[in-house]
Amino acid sequence: MAQLVMAAATPHNPLLWRAMVEPMPDDLAGVAANFALIRQTIIDLEVDVAIVVGTDHIRQFYSDNSPAFVVGKAESYHGTYENEVRTFGMEYVEVRGHRELADVIAGREVLPETIDFAVSHEWRLDHGFIIPLQYLTPDLQIPVVPIHVNAALPPLPSPRRFAVLGDHLRESVERWDSDARVALITSGHMATDIGGPKQFLGHGSPDPDFDAEAVGWMRDGDLEAAIHGCRYDRIMAAGNVTYQYVNIITALAAMRSRPADLAEATESRFASSPFFLWRTRR
Repeated sequence: MAQLVMAAATPHNPLLWRAMVEPMPDDLAGVAANFALIRQTIIDLEVDVAIVVGTDHIRQFYSDNSPAFVVGKAESYHGTYENEVRTFGMEYVEVRGHRELADVIAGREVLPETIDFAVSHEWRLDHGFIIPLQYLTPDLQIPVVPIHVNAALPPLPSPRRFAVLGDHLRESVERWDSDARVALITSGHMATDIGGPKQFLGHGSPDPDFDAEAVGWMRDGDLEAAIHGCRYDRIMAAGNVTYQYVNIITALAAMRSRPADLAEATESRFASSPFFLWRTRR
């Protein structure tokens, strides 16, 4: 059977693409180092395929068609969008898909009993997927199964549904008749307020208390505290796009609520960056 050998969470802030270049700015050195640590873990664990859980930023999936969870079943994916190339200096890329694992996750004939997926056979990935992939797999050599989780457009899936997703992804990998070594990569935010009144308060995080609690949930492996702490009123008080932190609950649940090997809200000139890493232990 296949093996889920690691899970990780990273930021997907596209502003990093222009700013995080050599000579590395002092305030971004920690961000670069944590990306490098997770990238090296992927190499060391000889990962064959990656499941990438992220949120489309209202490009592929709009308010008139916004499923809670979408599994990509395409053979390949184009990234990114014209304005992201223009504004952030990102590059157009092509990413290989992995249809066999996508079928195992989403179901080929019948949907899984635990979660209802939509599927997409034609998907253009934005920075929520491309930024993590370009930092963690620079050559884009590892095929991926992208999973869009709606953390942007109400009504939103509850935090507990993200835990269910994590359990399902682990179980899907474990029953897959393959010798593949699989990584689960999630991306999201710590407390972040885009264009809101908390964006320019003079420091990196609009809600340092939330960030400290959120790091603690992963450091301690406390799934129930994470689910409770990510209730809608609390998490939105931390910033208007902070709900994308909930994506990371997927990784914690997939790792059976084990304390993370790395748990950090890395400070920089931008909002604090989430970095979490779990290596599977036998």
